[in-house]
Amino acid sequence: MLKVAILGKPNVGKSSFFNRILRRRDAIISEKAGTTRDIKKREVTLDDELEDILILDTGGLEDKDELFDMVKEKALNEAKEADLILYMVDGRTIPDEEEKKYVRHLQKLNKPMILIVNKIDNDALNEGVYNFYELGIEEVFPISVAHNRGVGKLIERIKEFVPKKETFIQAASIEEDIPLEELFSEKSENLEELKEIKVAIVGRVNVGKSSLLNALVGENRAIVSEVDGTTIDPIDESIYYEGIHITFVDTAGIRRRSKIKDIEKYALMRTEKVLKEADLAILVLDAKNGIVELDEKIGGLIQKHKNAVIIAANKWDETKMDFKKFEENVRMKFKYLYYAPFMAVSAKTKRNIDKLQEKILYVYKNYIKRIPTSKLNEWIKEATIRHHLPTDIRGREIKIYYATQFGIKPPTIALIMNQAKLHFSYERYLVNFLRNKEDFAGTPIIFIPREKGKKDEEI
Repeated sequence: MLKVAILGKPNVGKSSFFNRILRRRDAIISEKAGTTRDIKKREVTLDDELEDILILDTGGLEDKDELFDMVKEKALNEAKEADLILYMVDGRTIPDEEEKKYVRHLQKLNKPMILIVNKIDNDALNEGVYNFYELGIEEVFPISVAHNRGVGKLIERIKEFVPKKETFIQAASIEEDIPLEELFSEKSENLEELKEIKVAIVGRVNVGKSSLLNALVGENRAIVSEVDGTTIDPIDESIYYEGIHITFVDTAGIRRRSKIKDIEKYALMRTEKVLKEADLAILVLDAKNGIVELDEKIGGLIQKHKNAVIIAANKWDETKMDFKKFEENVRMKFKYLYYAPFMAVSAKTKRNIDKLQEKILYVYKNYIKRIPTSKLNEWIKEATIRHHLPTDIRGREIKIYYATQFGIKPPTIALIMNQAKLHFSYERYLVNFLRNKEDFAGTPIIFIPREKGKKDEEI
């Protein structure tokens, strides 16, 4: 797959161009320099006849401080792996010595390079484009991402680097050689297990989420810094573990609303969006500094989006806290996530990272678990015999006629009743009853009461 890296100084429009190619708002854009700090990677189709490309939005190149040096180093390293480099400049400025230094460094890589002169919003600004020819890049494209000027022409040029799709002519379909009983066997019910698992790594600022991402994927994928708010855009990286494709998303650290600064409000929105799309969330706590109220609120976001969940206390190498005592505190603070497995980990020393990877698969299998209807009804009947359903306010008996699981992620069960009312305490009893019958560790269980005879689009 062709890798295309977008590089340039901060605030030249790299993320805006990245979004334009993707045809959606993916990267956070802001007038503040340094908004993009890690690498965003996305596969995109430019043409149905061409192979997909991997496009990379990198952080700004700037010599400013330690954090910016890390951002710059990360961007330059990605350029080494790229097949095509798109170097972007601000057409309203002129090249300085710093700009020339970066270009010379990239030219030594001997990669195809296109110079994009952005922010040429009108014809009058075209004259300034000639200033950038001194950078020594042969192909120069003046564009305006904001006004969509010249972008189409540039994309057409990028297409010329992309290989065409290979077409194969087969004499017969593979399915013709497979017996029908195998195609429709019960094995097909487990196909969900083979799909991608999307894991959101969430927590407050500076608990070590980026370090944990790096430990889980086995490389320095995310920039790690003591500076609060280093991660702004969600960063994702995929691995294959036990034959399963797992995508980890490191989200921006969440702080109290009164302390949310400028672009971090976008980070909070993105974290919510990531949780909405994720299968499983790893709630990262700081074992060194303990649990605070904000941790509990972040746990509430996980509960809100009904994700599978693992609670991980990071920085365990830096604490002398007794494990059982810390776990008791976790269980007390996160009563609403009582079903979540708890682990002590250290991204720094790699303690229990392998066990955390195993736990992700274990919890995900529970998240997609289906209970056969016959067994489910057997358990519901047993539960109602042990503890009868309460009567309604008029003293009428409430009955459950039968139950059926109609959803996964999380397991979702419809209770067909004489009236669609289920007291929260009885619902909790049924959930706990099922958990005693079947392993549902790490996943919520949802009961939805439905009145018999009423149509419901969800079922």
